[in-house]
Amino acid sequence: MLLAATWMKPIKAQNSPGYERWAKTFNLKQAAKTLLFLQENGLDELEKLDGAAQAAKDDYGSGQSRIDEINIRQGEISELQKHIGVYIKTKDIYAEYRRQKFSNKYKSEHETALNSRKAAKAYFDSLGLEKLPTMNMLKQEYAALSAEKKTLYAQRSSKKSYMLEVLTAQQNVQRLLGYRDSEQAQGRAHDR
Repeated sequence: MLLAATWMKPIKAQNSPGYERWAKTFNLKQAAKTLLFLQENGLDELEKLDGAAQAAKDDYGSGQSRIDEINIRQGEISELQKHIGVYIKTKDIYAEYRRQKFSNKYKSEHETALNSRKAAKAYFDSLGLEKLPTMNMLKQEYAALSAEKKTLYAQRSSKKSYMLEVLTAQQNVQRLLGYRDSEQAQGRAHDR
């Protein structure tokens, strides 16, 4: 849906009559597609088109932000599950260590397990957890987040497609009306 840009072709091809004919035909077809898209979506004013473009970008961005939040939370859940698993597996070893009144001999024999338990406890403390969530609760939350993420991924494709169509239409309208060229000329004059 993007208009042909003559600056993208080699200079020799730009000067050929065949290329000019192709570019004019291509540009007319793209302009017609753009006009049809604008009519179908009720974007008959520049303000509406600009608003729709911004709304499409915001909508796509918010969906992507939510996906990022879900990924972060799923990582947190996985980390918490890992530490809970270690804490549960070392429960008996720690109980025996306490029963033996914190014996140095027992500690040296089970140092790895006791250190893992201590690291897990430190992790829980860093999160401010007084009571550990159950593994079932964490699995359910993870599954719910996965389902939401799957839905967001399905929507993301159509949102991206619509956003690209609106942005392309906006760019084509600006090019057809000469906005981009005048903005670039003003920018070059400003740079001097």
